[in-house]
Amino acid sequence: MILPIVAYGDPVLRKVAKDLDKEYPKLEELIENMWETMYNANGVGLAAPQIGLPIRMFLVDTSPFSDDEDLSKEVQEALNGFKKVFINAKIEREEGDEWAFNEGCLSIPDVREDVKRKETITISYLDANFKMKRETYDGLLARVIQHEYDHIEGILFTDKLSSLKKRLLKARLKNIAQGKVPVDYRMRFPEMKKAR
Repeated sequence: MILPIVAYGDPVLRKVAKDLDKEYPKLEELIENMWETMYNANGVGLAAPQIGLPIRMFLVDTSPFSDDEDLSKEVQEALNGFKKVFINAKIEREEGDEWAFNEGCLSIPDVREDVKRKETITISYLDANFKMKRETYDGLLARVIQHEYDHIEGILFTDKLSSLKKRLLKARLKNIAQGKVPVDYRMRFPEMKKAR
């Protein structure tokens, strides 16, 4: 089932999410619904807070990036077929130089900005079968994971922009919160909800 994606301005996007356990109700169904929701919106990642749930879970499928001809063959291969669920994730280490990349977010439609992030991360998490994993990623894989991880920490990519950029985006972000933005996927807008 395709779920509505929560728009910028909803308080759930600012909460530090809580851990979950195997007994979480209908977890398998929730994961399937999140995949369907993400693919419907042409995303490469989706975090539970983005569908209104303040729990520490996100999923990533970087396959769409593997078609990017600007990337090396090696990078394209790493991105193709990378599809994972991250539960109760904890980034243990961020290393390397910071590099800029143009990011967007399903909760902040029609806004894209260059964001600087560290090149390499080490992350521990539970997979969809609740098996403990500890892995190191770099480049675009690390970036997508960092972006989604920020969601479970109550952080949005716009928080990482300069104060000037934030001021320039203020009106656009307000319009998103009020539902005054064209989107071609299901969304839930916080200020429209209040108006009812």
